[in-house]
This record gives sequence, C-alpha cells and structure tokens, in this order.
Amino acid sequence: MSAQDLHLLIVDDDERIRVLLQKFLIRNGFLVSAARDAGHARRILSGLDFDLIVLDVMMPGEDGISLTRDLREDSATPILLLTAKGETEDRIAGLEAGADDYLVKPFEPKELLLRINAILRRMPEAPETNAMPKLLSLGPLRYDIERGELWQGEDAVRLTATESQLMRIFAARPGEAVSRAQLVEDLGRDKGQSQERAVDVQITRLRRKLEADPKQPRYLQTVRGAGYMLAPD
Repeated sequence: MSAQDLHLLIVDDDERIRVLLQKFLIRNGFLVSAARDAGHARRILSGLDFDLIVLDVMMPGEDGISLTRDLREDSATPILLLTAKGETEDRIAGLEAGADDYLVKPFEPKELLLRINAILRRMPEAPETNAMPKLLSLGPLRYDIERGELWQGEDAVRLTATESQLMRIFAARPGEAVSRAQLVEDLGRDKGQSQERAVDVQITRLRRKLEADPKQPRYLQTVRGAGYMLAPD
C-alpha cells in the first residue's frame, strides 16, 4: 500500500502546527484530515476510518492520553502522540493508554514522517489468497501466523500496530526467549533503557489480551535473565 492510499488524522489545538503538519504530510503523499481538539476529532472519527492518528497530548478540555485510552476500547488504529513533556513517566503513561509511539516537541517534520512510516510498517500485511493458514493455540485464543490475526472463537481480538508486531516476532520463534534489547531492535526503536521499559509496557498490555490472569502469565512468559517467550499449547 502506498502513502497515497493512506489517510491520516492530525489532532492539535495549535492551528500553526496543524497546518504545517498537514501541508508537510500531504506533500509526502498522504491524505490528511485535521481536528482542533478531542471533541472535533471524535466527530470526524464517527464518520471516517483512518490509517493512523497523530495526536497532541496537551489540549484544552480532554487531553490526548484520555482520548487514546477511550479510542482503544474499540479501535486498533495506530496512534502517535505528540507531547511537550519529555519525562519518562509521561511517555510511559501514553504507551499504557494504548499509543504506539510518541514524539517529544519540538521536533523536525522529517522525524515525524520517519516515525509514521515505522508504525505503518508494523501493521499486518494483507495475506496471500493461496496461503495456507498456520495457527498457534493459546488456550481459548488462536493466532493466525500468516494473517497476523488473533481470534477468540469467531471474534477477532483487536491488536494495536505494536502489539501485532510483537505477536509476529514471538510467533516466529515460539518457545524461544527473546531479549528486551532484541525486541527493541525488531520493533525498529532507538536503543536504550527507556525503550526497553517501553517494551515492558507493551508486553503488559498484550498480556491483558492473551492471558486469563495477566499477573500470572501462561502464554507470554517472562524468562528470568533472558527476556520474554511465547509458549503456545
């Protein structure tokens, strides 16, 4: 899928930033809509589907983290948060709410473009029509390796772009521990302790979808001193 096929939503209360980002991303081939606050974004989202949302955290009224958390109740659309706060705890709060990545203001538009493309690359690819499905059984869940889809009975379990990529990484090596540093590298993130902690947050979120008791994981296990391991039935 080319950029011309992708529709982005920019949500920022600063009109100057909205216009700048919208023009820049349109020049780079995307279809781009814009919203001035969370309420405006909700109205747009009620009638349109988007491939990715770029969402400012600090807005009057409902903030970006609250909107992210609410959207994650029924949507897996990738979300990239923009924040003026550089503290680790604020970034972690955004990831815990369900964001796929974050970018600290001020930033270069080129960096935003790189982050957007990195997130979109982590989205599941459409399967080949003649591909035979390969499934992993995870208790009441099944994971279709070819399609990159998680199912519970006849119902699809929504995965964010990052959760989907994590499942692909683990499913490629079931029963094998993957280190946090390797996960950071496979996810295309910058190396560093803060990114490893961010991976821990994403693992916690993914466990909530895989495990009957996320605090005592059966399928996405912690391997002491080695990392994390997917242990299908």
